[in-house]
Amino acid sequence: MKNKEDFQSVFNRLKTILVNYESNLVVTANEVGNYSLNTPFIMKYGKEIFFAAVIINKNYVSYHLMPVYVFPELLDGLSTGLIKRMQGKSCFNFTALKSEILEELSELTSKGYSRFQQEGQVDSGGR
Repeated sequence: MKNKEDFQSVFNRLKTILVNYESNLVVTANEVGNYSLNTPFIMKYGKEIFFAAVIINKNYVSYHLMPVYVFPELLDGLSTGLIKRMQGKSCFNFTALKSEILEELSELTSKGYSRFQQEGQVDSGGR
């Protein structure tokens, strides 16, 4: 089993993907082991739309990406390596992180952000 230091390293690397979107999204958590972003778009029930998060759990680090839940076609063409990390419809779990998987997840996040822009759930400016 990996130790917490390893998980913190994985968390930090995954967080670097999301930090790029801070300027156009709402940071809802930014603490050790928990980083989360919402869109500024307010739903009819008064809450922002969840975009993504990175969370350190007991046995792995989770990367949640809501655009792939809303638009599952974004998952088309993903590598076997990334698909193996999926749990549920929008969560990827890691105990270690290869550079090529990090790059692919970064690209998937960018596609998800662009799709949210197309749907008017994120401001089009700035990206």
